[in-house]
Amino acid sequence: MPLTFPTRGAMAAVLLSLGLGLGGCDALDPTNLFAEKYKPEAVPDTPADKLYSEGLAKMEDKDYENAAKQFEQLDKQYTYSDWSRKGLLMTAYANYESAKYDDAITASKRYLQRHPASKDAAYAQYLMAMSQYKQIPDVTRDQERSERALVALQELVQKYPTSEYAADAKAKIQITRDQLAGKEMEVGRYYLQKRAFPAAINRFRDVVSKYQTTRHAEEALERLVEAYMALGLTAEAQTAAAVLGHNFPDSPWYQDAYKLLQTGGLEPREEKSSWLSKIYRGVIGRTAAAE
Repeated sequence: MPLTFPTRGAMAAVLLSLGLGLGGCDALDPTNLFAEKYKPEAVPDTPADKLYSEGLAKMEDKDYENAAKQFEQLDKQYTYSDWSRKGLLMTAYANYESAKYDDAITASKRYLQRHPASKDAAYAQYLMAMSQYKQIPDVTRDQERSERALVALQELVQKYPTSEYAADAKAKIQITRDQLAGKEMEVGRYYLQKRAFPAAINRFRDVVSKYQTTRHAEEALERLVEAYMALGLTAEAQTAAAVLGHNFPDSPWYQDAYKLLQTGGLEPREEKSSWLSKIYRGVIGRTAAAE
C-alpha cells in the first residue's frame, strides 16, 4: 500500500489544533520551494603568525590559560604544518605553566606521536615527565603518579641521553625512587607492627632489591633483621645484618641490627645461598662498582 502524506491544509488544521501556526515553519517545510536556505558563513582563518604572536604575548602577561587557547588554534587551523608543531609544543608549555598538568601531558604526548624525530622532542618528553613529577603526592597516598613520573623520566634519559634535560631528569629519578621506597617502608612498618612478618619482609625486600640506592636501604635491611628474628629465620637475619654492616658500617641502623642479633647470641654472617646475598652481589655490588 503506497504511503500518503497529509495535505498542507490538513497539516495546517493539525497545527492550529495544537495552538501553532505555519508562519515559522517555512524554512523547514520541504514542500516550500521558496523557503530561505541556510548559508554557512565562511570565517577566514587568522594568520598563523598572528595567532602565534598573540599566544606569546599572553605568555608574557602570564595569562597561560588564554595563551594555551591561542596555540591550540594553530593546531586546529593549520594542522600538520610547522605552525601546528610549534603551537602544539607551546600548548603543552602554557598548560604546564598554568599547572594544568594533565592537559600538558596530553599535548606533549600528541606532539611526540606526530613529531618523534623533531629537535624539540626531548623538550616535549621533559614537559610530560615534569607534569607527572609535579603531581607526586605525599608518601601516605597512592603512588601511581610517582610510578608514571619515574617511567617518563627514565624514557627521557634513555631516548635523549645527550639532551640538556637529561641531568635534571636523572636527579629527579633518584628523588622519585626515594618516594616509592618511602611508600614501601611505610607499608612494611605497618605490617611489622601488626606482626604480619611475611608481608613486612616482602615490602622491605622490594626496597633492598629495587631501591637500594635510596636513603631507605639502611632501615630496610635493619627491619629485615627484625622480621627474620621474629620468625626464627636466624641465617637470613644474620645475612641482612652482614649486608647492612658491609655497606653502612657507621649507620645507627647497623648498630641496632647488631644488638638485636646479640640478644640471640648471634653475629652478622653472610649466607651465600640467601636471596639477599644474591641481590647484594648482583645488584648492590654492581651499583657500588659503577659509582
